Amino acid sequence: MTKESAKESEVTTQNPANGLSDPPAFYAALVAAHEGLGEHDSAALNARLVLLLANHIGDQTVLQSLIEQAQR
Repeated sequence: MTKESAKESEVTTQNPANGLSDPPAFYAALVAAHEGLGEHDSAALNARLVLLLANHIGDQTVLQSLIEQAQR
C-alpha cells in the first residue's frame, strides 16, 4: 500500500459513523477538485473548503476536537 492510498484508507475509515453516505466518492470528488491546480491554488482551495465546512458545523467545541484529530 502506498503512502497516499494508506492516507485515503485512513480518511475513509477513520469514523465509520461519520454520516457520509459514500466516503470514497467524497474523497474522489475532493481529489478531482485539486486536479490541475498548482500548490498555491490547491492550498487556497483547501483553506476555502475548511472555512466553509467550519461555518457549516458552527460548533466551536466540535471544531476544536476536529482540529486536534487532524493534528494527529
